[in-house]
Amino acid sequence: MTFWDAIAIAVAGLGAGAINAVVGSGTLITFPTLIALGYPPVLANVSNTVGLVPGSTAAVVAYRRELRGQGERLRRLCACTTVGAVIGALLLLTLPPGAFQAIVPILIGIALLLVLFQPRLTAAVASRPHRPHHGGAVLALGVLGTGIYGGYFGAAQGVLLMGLLGTLLTEDLQVLNAIKNVLALTANLVAALVFLAIEDIDWGIVGLIAAGSIVGGLTGARIARKLPPNVLRGVIVTIGSIAIVRLLA
Repeated sequence: MTFWDAIAIAVAGLGAGAINAVVGSGTLITFPTLIALGYPPVLANVSNTVGLVPGSTAAVVAYRRELRGQGERLRRLCACTTVGAVIGALLLLTLPPGAFQAIVPILIGIALLLVLFQPRLTAAVASRPHRPHHGGAVLALGVLGTGIYGGYFGAAQGVLLMGLLGTLLTEDLQVLNAIKNVLALTANLVAALVFLAIEDIDWGIVGLIAAGSIVGGLTGARIARKLPPNVLRGVIVTIGSIAIVRLLA
């Protein structure tokens, strides 16, 4: 790893931590950066997942006030996320590496579409006057599904969660964002623990992404709000598109 590679990875971690705190598509910054620097896709994904855990924790801490009174709901939803993340992480490690290289460009493409249409999704969620209070079995199954996705890859998992939570719950969007941060942290942490037990990790990548993502997670709202939303989405889509080209090359 060269000096400039290290700088690029740390800056990508900073951006990912900030974006994850606000939107939830930070992996579309870090993963393509690692691919562009020549790291193998599975190693890049595993190391990225472990490295983003501290930043996700920082985002949860930053939103702790909005989590008051959500303990019971979080216990139920985190249990669903945990089961899903274990399944997703094991799928990543048991399927052939070629399967990951074939599937991930599709997942990135879907994630990029979610990022592009996120403003419309948020507006549609905010305009729904009659959403059920508890979410029920549909929410539990949806969170299980996003947990599987998060354990396997996770790009734009936060966008998926915001759409799901906003459709099925009645709380203010800031509260939903706080819940989203907890569930995304749970998926990252569970997958990271599975990877630590089974798979090789590049600790240089982990340290750089962790350092950047902690700063980004704590200051995410202030950093992200200084950029016009369209510019932020444009950066994500550009980097994600480069990753798709690299993976398909």
